[in-house]
Amino acid sequence: MNTRWMRALLAPWLVFFCLLAAAQVPQPPEVAARSYLLLDVSANQILAAKDIDTPVEQASLTKLMTGYLVYDALRSKKISLTQTLPVSVRAWKMAGSRMFIDPKMQVPVDDLIKGMIVQSGNDATVALAEGVGGTVEHFVEMMNQQAKALGMKNTVFKNPEGLTAPGHVTTARDLSILATRLIQDFPEYLHYDSIKKYRYQGTPTANDTNRNMLLFRDPTVDGLKTGHTDAAGYCMIATAKRDFPNLQGRRLLAIVLGASSEVARANEAQKLLNWGYTAFEGLKLFDAGQAVLEPQVWKGTAKTVKLGQPQAIVLAVPAGSGSKIKTQVARPDPLVAPFTKGQQVGVLKILAGDQVLREVPLVALEAVEQAGIFGRAWDAIRLWIR
Repeated sequence: MNTRWMRALLAPWLVFFCLLAAAQVPQPPEVAARSYLLLDVSANQILAAKDIDTPVEQASLTKLMTGYLVYDALRSKKISLTQTLPVSVRAWKMAGSRMFIDPKMQVPVDDLIKGMIVQSGNDATVALAEGVGGTVEHFVEMMNQQAKALGMKNTVFKNPEGLTAPGHVTTARDLSILATRLIQDFPEYLHYDSIKKYRYQGTPTANDTNRNMLLFRDPTVDGLKTGHTDAAGYCMIATAKRDFPNLQGRRLLAIVLGASSEVARANEAQKLLNWGYTAFEGLKLFDAGQAVLEPQVWKGTAKTVKLGQPQAIVLAVPAGSGSKIKTQVARPDPLVAPFTKGQQVGVLKILAGDQVLREVPLVALEAVEQAGIFGRAWDAIRLWIR
């Protein structure tokens, strides 16, 4: 898992520096933030970045990992959306943003998620952490284990809600990993991040509005989370999904850390998203599961094997340069069965002129079993005289 994600993170930078060498990369706008990152999620490609490996305070962006573990517990049926959870004294007394729940209440998980995401309620977050992990301390252990599994190498969690604590740090790069995996692994729960207003019955209306201003400005924005502490400054992870003639549902992710105000973080995130969509175009080279090629197979139960990727193969290139992109395939020859589904068999090279921008593994989209003894013997003869 870690090796795969390490390669996935290096690939976008390979594209970036190759294009930079060719003097083709559009220059990003000035962004008033301590660090920032713009990721084309559809292409898994970084479009702009500043100080993305510098440790920073997480603030309420921490709640994305809490959400990840809650969604995982829902999927595994450890908890359910309709299940009610108690509100401990610890949860009730949490400082900072609150949902305003108290120990007299039994609150459905569905409402606690809304309280955590929309209201950024620290009380709701602790109630969920206790419901999933038993104790806050054990839940924090789960958070750090999951961060390690996702490849978040420079992140340490000290609590589930994001209040300032010594050593509670992350980086823009690690946050991009978490946000991308949250979107890809749990798409059925992404709707929580686009809820504009929510409050639990019987609680004050003073804290019922989502602090993500872009939800109210840009109809293509559907998440993700804001955060603020004195140490962290004003932070935001914003994601948008826009349709283009050559690529439907192109998703970008903007991370802005350490801005000066709520308005500033929203403006800078919007600036990055708009720039990314206009300065770069997304090229879908092959659909998910589409065969890039179907070469001959020897000594197998099938005559050919389909090679491709389970996910769509997408590339972000400077606007207007898509016609310069070409592809080449490198693979062993001959291909001798057996092949298991998902086994890497070759590589798709994506080039601009003679410059290799990216290499995408090509895997067998279906299994090819080894032929019987007579089939193998016949193909051995054919190969010998080939």
